[in-house]
Amino acid sequence: MLTSVHPKLPMRDKNVTKRFYVDLMGFEVYGMTDYDGYLMVSRDHIQIHFFEFPDLDPAENYGQVYIRVSEIDSFYQSLLKNKVSIHPGGPLEVKPWGQKEFSILDPDNNLLTFGEPLL
Repeated sequence: MLTSVHPKLPMRDKNVTKRFYVDLMGFEVYGMTDYDGYLMVSRDHIQIHFFEFPDLDPAENYGQVYIRVSEIDSFYQSLLKNKVSIHPGGPLEVKPWGQKEFSILDPDNNLLTFGEPLL
């Protein structure tokens, strides 16, 4: 039986990735051990893992994660307050498939799309 999923995304610099997710996105570092070249962050009920890939060309990175959220409007506003750039093609909007969504790119060009179902 499947119980959860923790996506693994590439990162060039662990400190840059940690600052982005912890300071701007409101995540916490997960775990008590600081692994060389590996980072785990969590927020609420999700985790995202990162593996070090120093030679990553962000223009060629196609890492993507879709994250379901509740209270998407307040989450979106909290990111704007923290000056997180919203993807130019992904502002907060209602989609034809019944989701309210927006997208951001992290420092390594990993695409994170956040969505909440319309009721």
